[in-house]
Parts: sequence; C-alpha cells; structure tokens
Amino acid sequence: MLSFLRKSHWSPPRILATGFAAIILLGGFLLTLPFTSRNGTTTPFIDAVFTATSATCVTGLVTVDTGSHWSIAGQIIIATLIQVGGLGFMTMSTLFAIVLRKRITLKERLIMQEALNQGSIEGIVRLIRKVLIYSLSIELVGAILLTVRWSFDMPLGKAVFFGIWHAISMFNNAGFDLFGQFGTPFVSFTGYVEDPIVNFVVMGLIILGGIGFIVMSDVIDYRLRRKLSLHSKVVLSMTTFLLIIGTIVIFVFEFTNPKTIGALDWDGKIWASFFQSVAPRTAGPNTIDLAALRQASQFFIILLMFIGASPGSTGGGIKTTTFATLVGAVAAMIRGKEDIVMFKMRLHRERIFKALTITMLSLTLVVFVTMALSTTEEHPFMMILFETTSAFGTVGLSLGLTPQLTVMGKILISLTMFAGRLGPLTLAYALGPRAEKELYRYPEGKITIG
Repeated sequence: MLSFLRKSHWSPPRILATGFAAIILLGGFLLTLPFTSRNGTTTPFIDAVFTATSATCVTGLVTVDTGSHWSIAGQIIIATLIQVGGLGFMTMSTLFAIVLRKRITLKERLIMQEALNQGSIEGIVRLIRKVLIYSLSIELVGAILLTVRWSFDMPLGKAVFFGIWHAISMFNNAGFDLFGQFGTPFVSFTGYVEDPIVNFVVMGLIILGGIGFIVMSDVIDYRLRRKLSLHSKVVLSMTTFLLIIGTIVIFVFEFTNPKTIGALDWDGKIWASFFQSVAPRTAGPNTIDLAALRQASQFFIILLMFIGASPGSTGGGIKTTTFATLVGAVAAMIRGKEDIVMFKMRLHRERIFKALTITMLSLTLVVFVTMALSTTEEHPFMMILFETTSAFGTVGLSLGLTPQLTVMGKILISLTMFAGRLGPLTLAYALGPRAEKELYRYPEGKITIG
C-alpha cells in the first residue's frame, strides 16, 4: 500500500476513497466464500458487499444476522474490517511501516492528515502512534471486562471471543453484535437492558471511540501541559451536552411506553435512556426495541445520528464541532456579533464556511437517498429516513428496514455508508476536478436575506 502511495499522483482524498473501496471489495469477496457462512453455502454477493461496506465504514447495518449467519471465520473477517475501517487503512499502513522501520514520506503524511482531519502534518506520525496505543489499550481493557462478565453466561472460550469481538466493534463505533446466534436474530443488547456492567463498559467504549483520538491525546497530556485545546473543549462540552439532553428526552418521551422503558424499574429506565442517547453517537447497538419507540423519540434519534461523533474519531455524521459552529453562528447573528467566540477564542471564517458546506452536502445526501428509497422501498417514511440517516452517520441503528431492502435499496444504503465514512466533503474532493487558484475576484454584490 505504501509503495503505491509513493508512486501515485492522486490527491489524498482520492487515495482515501480508493483505499476504502478496495478494502470493501476485498472483504466482500472473502465473505462470499462458503467457509465464511455458518451453513457452508455461498452468501449472495450483494449481501457480502453490503456487510463488508457496513463493517469497513463502521456502521452496523446488516442484511443478514451477524451471529447466526456468519461462521467464526466470517466473524473474524468482519472484526478485521471493523478494525481497519475504524482506525483507517492509513493508520494500519503506518503501523507496518513503523514495524518495518520504513521512512514515511510527505505524500503519506498528507494522506494521514486528510484521514484524521488534521489542520497540518506537524506531529502526524506521533499522533498515529498514539492512536494505535490508545485504541489497542482501550479495546484490551474493554475485552477483559466483557469477558469476565460474560463468563457467567457462557463457556469461557466463547466469553473470551465475545469480549474481544464486541470490544473491537463497540470502540470503533461499529455496532455489530453476535447475540443473534442464541436464537433471536438482530437482538443486539436487549437481553442486557438492566445490566450495569455491560451497559457501563459498552457505553464507555462507544464514547471513547467517538470523542476522537486528538481529544484523547489532549486529555491524557493535560497533566503535563495543564490546558486543553479549543477543539477538545468544544468536543467534550458538546458531547456532554448531547448525551445529557438525549438521555432526558428519551426518558421523558418513553417513560410511559410499556413497549420500551415503561415496564422497567427506575434503574432500568435510566440505563436504557442513557444507552440510547449514547448509541446514536454513531455506534449502533440497542437495549430496547427501537421500532416500538414513539415517533418523537425516533425523530430525535435521527437528529442525534445526523450530528454524529467528533472529528478524528471512529464515528460519522456532520460531527459535534460542525454542529457547535452552526449553533455559534446562529447565536452570534442573533446577538449582532461579527465573530463566533468559543471559550474566549474567535473562529476563523473559513471554519464557518466549511461547517456550512459539510452540513448542506450531508443534508442533500440524506434527502436525496431518502427520496430514492421512498421510490424503491414500500415502507413508512419515518423508517426510511431513520435508516438513511443511520447509514450516513455510520450509526447502525435500525427500525428493521435493512434486512427487507431490495437490491437497489442495498446499493443506495451501501453508497450512503461509504459517503458517510469518508465524509461528504472529502468525497466531493475525491470525485471533483483538481482545484485551481482563482486569478481574479468578482465585484461585491448584495442580496436580501430573510
């Protein structure tokens, strides 16, 4: 991979898009082989590619149940795709380069910068090393805790496999689970809705994977520098705000719904509400039946999925910093201020334009795919919008539409997951013509707004 990057004259966004596409196709091919299915038959190519796309794009939407359809070999392939997709193939390529003591070129540093959504290449290799150390350490701790808990429910060997597999899936915000092999497909974590250990560990893995490696590095280094960057402050404050608001909204809307949290005791209600506030941060597991949620709750989850995780993380969506910038722009306009100020620091106008561009491209994608699916799929509009937003935000939460999709529907959702993982702006750069510097500017004009 690194030798190809050195010879390639493509732009970093185009290399990223091509790299992810190549990994998806390879994974899809492997998943069509008979030994990857539990019954030893060949999986249809469209379902294999859909699963590979969902795993590589760390989404979690599936057309076949992961636990009951795929063999151990197939599940290992899926977990590998999740790990590569979550950390990014450039991170994995860098790992091999470091191990083999190969020099990392400027071209490769630029691609890493694009992959991690960084403003410069300064310290990018050092950040990659931290990404690998933090990720593997967090996954190891999560795997141990889950193994200990599940060793009470299943044989130790299976508990170890489940612990490692789900730690990878949850930290990378993929949302895949294996519990369908116990009899009920697509069951996710509903059997552990009131289990404090499983809830705490899974939510911790999701949150840590969703805040981003830059923030993790910043927080760990805080004891040395005694300060956090503006980026980390915005991410942590917005993440906390969304988690609290999400928990309150779901708790209030579903409090009397006997099909969701209404039948649970107070502890169960709080755990379930908090879990379903965390899951839309681009993870995808659920502890209650999402199809049984009131429509107000479903629509609110759609909003959370659209916002998604934070930059430089394993998650998708427009990102928390983009949402914070838009909120700041609205607040500044209402107060008659020229600048967006956060934590006593002013944002550059280029950041504002980028936030608006990402939001409009994302909204356009979601609207277009939703309209297209409304034509190809005979299902309620809310279900289609929910599934589309889940695919774009690489979340994986589902109201049950994905297993019933037509071939065209599977293709549309696969493309949406791909666009959501790369980011609409990166994908636009990859597909668009090479930008040329403008040699002149037009005279300024005025139009009436509002």
